[in-house]
Formats: sequence, C-alpha cells, structure tokens
Amino acid sequence: MKIRYVALLVASFWGGWGCAAHAQSAYQKVQPLLESSRTVLDEPLQWADGSSLQVLSTIVTITPGETTAWHKHGVPMYAYILSGEVTVDYGEQGTRTFRAGTAMMEAMNHWHRGTNQGQEPVRILVVYMGSDPSRNVIVKENK
Repeated sequence: MKIRYVALLVASFWGGWGCAAHAQSAYQKVQPLLESSRTVLDEPLQWADGSSLQVLSTIVTITPGETTAWHKHGVPMYAYILSGEVTVDYGEQGTRTFRAGTAMMEAMNHWHRGTNQGQEPVRILVVYMGSDPSRNVIVKENK
C-alpha cells in the first residue's frame, strides 16, 4: 500500500494541502484498506476494453459537525454508509442525506461536499475504481 499517496489523497479530500498538521489529522480520518491493480492470483485488473484498472478502498470517518472540501471524482466511486448519517450538498442539484446501510455510486461530474449534521461519527466504506489514482478526488480550489 502506498501510504504517502493515500495521505496526499486524504489531505486533498479534506482540504489540507497547505498544512502538514491538517494533513496529519485528516490522515487519521481515513483507514486505508486496499490499493491494487492485481487480483489475489496476480492477474492484472482490467476494464472490458482491456485498459488497466486500479482499485483503492478506504473507510472515511466524518466527525459530528465536520464538512469535507468541495470536490468531485474523476473515476467511478462506490460508497457504503457503515454508520451515522451524511448530508451531501450537490450545489444546483440539491442535497441528499445518506444513512447507515445505504449503498450508492457517487456523482462524478458534480462538485459536492458532505457534512455530518448528526451526533455520531459517519463511517463510509469508499471504493475508487479507475486507472489514474490522481483522479479519485479532485478538490475545488475556490468555492
């Protein structure tokens, strides 16, 4: 697992690019699970057209009152809410609330941010599926 990459990914997700202390605290909110481009039998992961596939999975925790940075995803992202409740603001597309037990494919081409308005931490299993890990989370500079 490429911990440095995961730490940078998390820092960008939580809006902490310019601050090492914030990046460290953000890293504690993401538990890396798997980063792989191969199966357990060492076969390369590929899309149907033969292009390479990289899978990255994590558990993201959003504490009560916390809001993520505005961001979007350049690759398909599957999410499963393990516990708690998160409200996601999709700008002009409105807001949606996702509760424990909800599985979804997150929006890719719309800027959004999640907020934990509840009293308990939100824990989300996140799985990114793409060939370019730098496109997993794209943070909006000014919003």
